[in-house]
Amino acid sequence: MDASDKRELDGATDAGLPRAANAVVGIGTLAAVLLSIHQLFNLQLFGVVLLQGRYLYLLSGIFLSLSFLVFRMRRGDRPVPIYDWILAIAAAVCAGYFAWTAEISLDMGWEYAAPDTARWFAIVFYLLILEATRRAGGWPLFSIVLAFSLYPTFADKMPDPLSGFQSPFWDLAPYHIISSESSFGIPMRAFGNLVIGFILFGAVLQRTGGGAFFNDLALALVGRYRGGAAKVAVFASGFMGSMSGSVISNVLTTGAVSIPAMKRTGFSPGYAAATEACASTGGVLMPPIMGATAFVMASFLGVPYVEIALAAAIPSFLYYFGLFAQLDSYAARRGLTGLAKQDVPKLVGAMKEGWPYIAVFAVLIYLMVGLRQDTLAPFYATALLLVINQFLRRFRFTMKSAAHLVVGVGKSLTELTAVLLGVGLIVGAFSATGLAGTLVNELIFIAGSNTFVLLLMGALTAFVFGMGMTVTACYIFLAVVLAPALEQAGLDQLAVHLFILYWGMVSYITPPVALGAFAAATMAGASPMRAGFEAMRLGGVIYIAPFLFVLNPALVGHAPAGEIILWFTLTVAAVWLMSSALQGYIIFAGDLGSDGLGILCRFALIIAAVLMAAPIGAYTGLPSPVLPVTGVILGAAILFVARRRNTDLKLAV
Repeated sequence: MDASDKRELDGATDAGLPRAANAVVGIGTLAAVLLSIHQLFNLQLFGVVLLQGRYLYLLSGIFLSLSFLVFRMRRGDRPVPIYDWILAIAAAVCAGYFAWTAEISLDMGWEYAAPDTARWFAIVFYLLILEATRRAGGWPLFSIVLAFSLYPTFADKMPDPLSGFQSPFWDLAPYHIISSESSFGIPMRAFGNLVIGFILFGAVLQRTGGGAFFNDLALALVGRYRGGAAKVAVFASGFMGSMSGSVISNVLTTGAVSIPAMKRTGFSPGYAAATEACASTGGVLMPPIMGATAFVMASFLGVPYVEIALAAAIPSFLYYFGLFAQLDSYAARRGLTGLAKQDVPKLVGAMKEGWPYIAVFAVLIYLMVGLRQDTLAPFYATALLLVINQFLRRFRFTMKSAAHLVVGVGKSLTELTAVLLGVGLIVGAFSATGLAGTLVNELIFIAGSNTFVLLLMGALTAFVFGMGMTVTACYIFLAVVLAPALEQAGLDQLAVHLFILYWGMVSYITPPVALGAFAAATMAGASPMRAGFEAMRLGGVIYIAPFLFVLNPALVGHAPAGEIILWFTLTVAAVWLMSSALQGYIIFAGDLGSDGLGILCRFALIIAAVLMAAPIGAYTGLPSPVLPVTGVILGAAILFVARRRNTDLKLAV
């Protein structure tokens, strides 16, 4: 779950800051953004060239300091207590010290042999990171980070396979703070190089009317069709989730409009809540922006972010196609209509008002795909948005709204920095003990070198960790521990990392946690558990798609074009059949019924879908075309039976 989710559910976010703290957050955010622009564009103003390490220390020093102003030790403290100001200053001083000594620490290898002064600063910085992680990520994440960060101090006393190299705390603290393998490793490098720009772009896009445009576009495209209100939620929440990167904030913003509209057009409260939860969850996985975790993934794999976005395109389409197909079947089976004509904007009018946003997205995608400028693309796109904004009277910035934007961006970046610095300690602990390699071998041994068993273990682990950790933290932990084992089993590297990301998101719509569904249920006035189970059925593709693409790299674009097209077509057809089976209604064929024959047809459709999409021919010893062809024939037979049955029923009436 995202770090802010529980606070949002408790109604504690955006409660506002005292004026002084607000001003500090705004000034600090502007300073950090300007620092990033200076570094990433290599401006070298006044001849200043920053080492990567020095840049990250300065950046983290700003946001770590702000975290003690944004997230209080006791909720509701106003004004900011003096001890929080002291902690903020201490964080700035510690970060400043390591920024000042970055060059000498690199030359002298301080991560292994730091002087006493650096050790004491490292211990204080380590404690400040832990406290910031607790405030931003909550007690569960804090407990996990604390336990793993201290693991090297007693790793030699643990039984195999958990035994590792031991490091005294006096040596461990500087390793965590100074080395490039811990707090200032891959997660923070991804933050400093990629995440800032895209979070800034997403925030500006929303505040300049992009969210309203995509909502109007969704209404114009599908609002008047059967089940139109739910289909609008799918489109609007997908767009908004891709921009915001947070499931809960997506539910709370788009759900305020979509849930009442769904209830008004005949959807039950539980189903409306489940629809919004599933649509919002999928948005975080949808290119071109996705969530912050995707940028961390790009840094982990050492590939351009655009490769992650392109690889996620087909899985994301499959998820939303399955959701859309289920909603259409649900609406058809119950005779639900679309929205009234007067409630739906005209497509021409929506495009006339919103074409600048399409243009900005086109520029962003061209810069990312055509010019391979992942790092700089969001800054150019944001600048273009800000220029266009001055010509849009409805959303033109005032001094007050611009200040709100800066503070809002600062809060998001502050939260993410605190979490990433904390999660980096986990990575550092595995690096310090050498445990990652040991666990890989043990996991493979436990699974008996069986790929399916290893994948099931990975899915279960990701789901469990996804309940208590942020998606980013869950991904980073499993990317260190689990991903190498899956890769060693012969699976595609990028598909493996996407598999982990998808299963880390599952807890949003799966009871007993189902945070996204519970938030939507509160808005819809529905039973949280009922909404959670409905969300499980609606979002069923999210449980299946990861197994499909991790076993079949064609679904992440890692295959010849002909193979990609073939498997994409088969998988889309399989998702359609599975969605029809889950809802008991086949588009173009009719209701499957709820009698014995109908239930049998549902099971047969699921079997047909699995045979069509699952690349299991190599594991069964059968020639590769046999199973997909069998699935197509079985699916076609069920379609014929259902159509014939519904025709006979109509004639009988």
